[in-house]
Amino acid sequence: MAVAIKAEGVSIRYIIGDFKDIGLKEYFVRKLRREYHVQEFWADRNITFTLEQGDMLGIIGTNGAGKSTLLKAISGIMEPTEGTMETHGSIAALLELSSGFDPDLTVRENTYLRGALLGYTRSFMNEKYQEIIDFSELHDFQDRPFKQLSSGMKSRLAFSIACLVNPDILILDEVLSVGDGAFNRKSGDKMKQILSSGVTGLLVSHSVPQVRELCNKILWIDHGNQVAFSDDVSLYLNAYSEYLETGKLPESEEEALEMQVSWRARRAKINAAMKDKALTDAIALVRERRPDLLKED
Repeated sequence: MAVAIKAEGVSIRYIIGDFKDIGLKEYFVRKLRREYHVQEFWADRNITFTLEQGDMLGIIGTNGAGKSTLLKAISGIMEPTEGTMETHGSIAALLELSSGFDPDLTVRENTYLRGALLGYTRSFMNEKYQEIIDFSELHDFQDRPFKQLSSGMKSRLAFSIACLVNPDILILDEVLSVGDGAFNRKSGDKMKQILSSGVTGLLVSHSVPQVRELCNKILWIDHGNQVAFSDDVSLYLNAYSEYLETGKLPESEEEALEMQVSWRARRAKINAAMKDKALTDAIALVRERRPDLLKED
């Protein structure tokens, strides 16, 4: 199958200095005196993976791991400092859904505005407008100012518009958990429909069940370093769950397997404790409301 994305030793560096604080004049003075110093911060180091057309990659890691920076390199916003990032096909990135709206315009006006920002023609938006409103469930709010919507409603509208995309590569950064529980399931089903069409997807999410359900490959990043890239999604999600409890990173597949065993044992104990508590609570409730049922003959 054709390669959609190939990353080879991708490293991305940020230069941190005090230029903004000291101004241009002081900058030149310090440069002449050799007193101007900068610091290097590597957001990602030596990230390597390959995705074929139709793959769905789950990218996991705690906050500050370098996930969003990597997505910027894949989408072409940033160039790797070292290594190469190769992509084939059109790319759409669903990031920060609530941005790009005017709070004083109506829902209807903002729908057309957002569509224009995404490159859609007015005739296309005319054709799709009712579909967007139906999916976002905002029939009664079409002519209200956008600022009057709840945050959940805003996200629902943004997601509904974003679903119009038809790219070869789709990047999702924490955008499937929008709206209430019912709409969350609805948005997940819609995204599955899009991904099943053969799109290559990348999903950044802190939801382990979400990654487990949608992805066939996994990339684990910690503090910019690649912990693992594998098609054994279940193994590394289990190891990641154990890491969140212990803080220990696996250095090999064998260690990941050991962490999986530990996590399953931990989960079994928790489940047993919950069952015991449920039984104890049930007995206490019966003792309180129907003590006669507990009397011995």
